[in-house]
Amino acid sequence: MDTDQILALQNALPSTDGLDGKDFNVYHVEVLQSPCSTVRRIQIQEKVIEFLRAKKTAFGDLLLEEFQDPFLSQNIQYIALCDVELPGVEKKVIDLSTCSLQVHVFQLNTDGAGSEELDEENMSAANHWLLPASDFHGLWDSLVFDDSIKLRLLNYASTTMMFSEKLVDSNLITWNKVVLLHGPPGTGKTSLCKALAQKLCIRFSDKYTHGQLVEINSHSLFSKWFSESGKLVMKMFRMIQDLIEDPEALVCVLIDEVESLTAARKSAMNGVEPSDAIRVVNALLTQLDHIKKYPNVLILTTSNITGAIDLAFVDRADIKQYIGPPTVKAIYTIYHSCLKELMKCGVISPVHQLIDIRALEVTRFIENGATFHSLKLFDIAKKSQGLSGRSLRKIPFLAHALYLQGSPVTLENYLEAMSYTVDRQFQELNDLAKC
Repeated sequence: MDTDQILALQNALPSTDGLDGKDFNVYHVEVLQSPCSTVRRIQIQEKVIEFLRAKKTAFGDLLLEEFQDPFLSQNIQYIALCDVELPGVEKKVIDLSTCSLQVHVFQLNTDGAGSEELDEENMSAANHWLLPASDFHGLWDSLVFDDSIKLRLLNYASTTMMFSEKLVDSNLITWNKVVLLHGPPGTGKTSLCKALAQKLCIRFSDKYTHGQLVEINSHSLFSKWFSESGKLVMKMFRMIQDLIEDPEALVCVLIDEVESLTAARKSAMNGVEPSDAIRVVNALLTQLDHIKKYPNVLILTTSNITGAIDLAFVDRADIKQYIGPPTVKAIYTIYHSCLKELMKCGVISPVHQLIDIRALEVTRFIENGATFHSLKLFDIAKKSQGLSGRSLRKIPFLAHALYLQGSPVTLENYLEAMSYTVDRQFQELNDLAKC
C-alpha cells in the first residue's frame, strides 16, 4: 500500500478527534530507568506524564535525554515517544496535554547471553537472554524498512496477548502465536525477531516483570545417533515450558533458519531426507500445538529457503512476512543514521546538516546549498541497491579502513570514500561469483 492509499484510507475512517479537538489515539512512551534507581515504576510514570503534559506538544517521534527536574535527572536516562512516525506518511503535531499516553518504564539487564546444553557432549543448544537486555538496546530503531513491518508485528503481538487475556475460545478463532519472517540472507530477519522480543517486554512491562528470549540452535538438535533428534527437540521444549510456567515472564522463542528443523516431510518420505527428519518435524509441530495455550509465549522464526519448510509448519504461522533487500529510500536512511553517528562521535568534522529522506523528497531532489551533501549521499544509496542490510551497515566502517585514516575526516571525503567502497563491494561479489 503506497502513501496515497494510506492517506486515503485514513481519511475514509471515522475521525479520532472529538468535537473538542481531543486526540483519542494512544501514544506509547518508553522510559529507560537509570540502573542505580530504586524508585517504583508508578512514581516515574506519574512524573513523566506530568512532564509531558507540561511540554504540551510533540512533532513526530520524540527523544529527551536532559532534564532540569531533579527527580527525572536522577532516575531516568531518557524519555522516548515511539512509533508515531509511519513510513511515507507526514509527521503530525501531537497534543501531549490531552492525548492518551501509555508510559512503559524499564531497566536493562546487562548479564549477556547464557547457554543451554541438552546432551553429555556439552554442545550449546540455545542462547538465553533475560529481557530487556543491553545487548539489544537500540536495535529496534536501527532497523529500517520502507513498509510498516515493525508496526504490524507489534500490533499482531498486542492482539495475541489481548485475545489470550480475554480467554477467547481458540477453537472458534484460531491463532498459533507463530511468526515466520522469510527472505534472502542479510535482510535483518533475525535482528528484527530479537528487537521485537525486546520491544514486547518493554510494552508489556505492566503485565510481566521480565522477559525471556531463547534462541534455539537448530543444527544442534540433530543427533549423530539415529532417532535421537526428535527426543532432543522434546527436551528443548520441556526446558522452554519451565520458563513459560512462570506467569510473570513473557517468553519469546526464536528459531533461526527454521528450515533446518522443518525440512519438508514429503522429501523425507521420498527418501531424499533421512527418516529422522520426519521425527524432528513431528516433534516440533506437537510442541508448538502444546505451548500455544499459554498466554505468555510467542514463537519467532526465520527462513532463507521457504521452499524447504514443511507445509504444516507454514500453515501454523499466523504471519508470513517477506523481508526483502532494502530499497533506495531505506538505504539512504541507513547511511543517514550512520553518518549522523560518525559526526556525533567526532570521526567526521565539521558537522554538516544531512536532511532525512522525507525532507529530501519535499525539496524534489533539487540541488542547492542545503541539499548538496544529502544528494551525494542519495546517489551512493542508489548505486548500493542489491547489497544486503548487513553489508550496508559495514560500508561506513570499510570506507574509513580502506580509504581514510585518522580523525576527523571531512564529510565530502567520507562520501567519496563510501562511493569507492560500494564499487569495491560489488567487485568482490563478482569475483566470488566467478569462483
